Amino acid sequence: MHSDFRPDLDFASALDARDPLKAFRQRFYLRDDQIYMDGNSLGLCSRDAEACALRVLEEWKKLGIDCWSEASEPLFLYQDHLGRLMAPLIGAEPDEVTVHASTTINIHSAIATFYAPDDRCRKILVDELNFPTDRYAIDSQVRLKGLDPQECVAVVKSRDGKTLQEEDIVAAMGEDVAIVFLSSVLYRSGQLLDMDCITREARKRDIIIGWDLCHSIGAIPHDFRELHADFALWCNYKYLNGGPGAAAGLYINKKHFDKTPGLAGWHGNRKETQFDMKQQFEPANYAGGWQTGTQHVLSMAPLEGSLKMFNEVGMSKIRAKSLQLTAYLMYLIDHKLAKYGFTIGNPREDHRRGGHVALEHADAIRINAALKDNGVMPDFRYPDVIRLAPIALYTSYSDVFEAVEIIEDVMANRKFENHEGRRGLVA
Repeated sequence: MHSDFRPDLDFASALDARDPLKAFRQRFYLRDDQIYMDGNSLGLCSRDAEACALRVLEEWKKLGIDCWSEASEPLFLYQDHLGRLMAPLIGAEPDEVTVHASTTINIHSAIATFYAPDDRCRKILVDELNFPTDRYAIDSQVRLKGLDPQECVAVVKSRDGKTLQEEDIVAAMGEDVAIVFLSSVLYRSGQLLDMDCITREARKRDIIIGWDLCHSIGAIPHDFRELHADFALWCNYKYLNGGPGAAAGLYINKKHFDKTPGLAGWHGNRKETQFDMKQQFEPANYAGGWQTGTQHVLSMAPLEGSLKMFNEVGMSKIRAKSLQLTAYLMYLIDHKLAKYGFTIGNPREDHRRGGHVALEHADAIRINAALKDNGVMPDFRYPDVIRLAPIALYTSYSDVFEAVEIIEDVMANRKFENHEGRRGLVA
């Protein structure tokens, strides 16, 4: 695999010289004293995002309440504007995508819409490796129906504690399963599931299927016109660089536009009658009908600049560089770090790998802390994973090479022994 790679800085520099995306790096705020490898947790700020945020602030300053209707992008329908910008990233129709609330609230909204348990069919199928908030929301929705999550939440087990087998997921799709809800990419191991296969099998059984795209959107192209899943949701502060707490994304397949949203609010009302202030909800006939309260404009504005950049580049180019960056990183780990007890916990095949590398080590907590002290910003995931995410738009191949050199130095000189074996409040 990638036998043409070489473990030296000159080779990394040569890759940088012919990188078609290298100019985009200059549009991000990068620190001279740090190699940022945590863009799968919080993406960096771009000048494009900053410009949009400052524009919206300026319009608020000048226009006051008229910013809702007279800003350069009227803020009353700002979520629709962002939905149109975001739709190409997942291959959806513009009216199927909206920007709203948070990932967790969007899970609640989707499950509240689609979960209609009866005596025969009342289970929601999840997996044991999913990000905890997904499970918290699912269990909560089951309890709100007066049911017991122990009985109504079916959990697909992992065979190795790191990855899932698609055949195990399909085998768990029994007649009592009402909804399948999974992550496209597992947050710890970086495994990319075969979404086509799983969605196809769910549809064969008339099971509602939804996807959490938090660890794939902005790193991996999706085609929801072809996939035809029922719903999806995601955060916008990781690969999409929307900023801390950025408003999240929600996809609703247009075949469900006639449904009443499970969590109703006045910003989901038909725009023509919203300010009639009727006491009866009239849901908008597109994904915007799943809006609830007033949109969080200042948590949306940076996303506009970032999305324009993504559309300028195109997801196919981003995915190509991401795969090359992570392949090069794995090559260097094999050649330089394996002797120190490191292993790679993510799938190595391109079609099964997301946007980050899961570097495993028994002393991962202390090593992770030492890396931060020595100019590399990774993150730790319990119990033994250091996640390294080289980002297509702003990470260079030289960054990858130098990061591995620093890890090797930390190990060779046992710098990690200066740190305690417990994680910080934010890992």
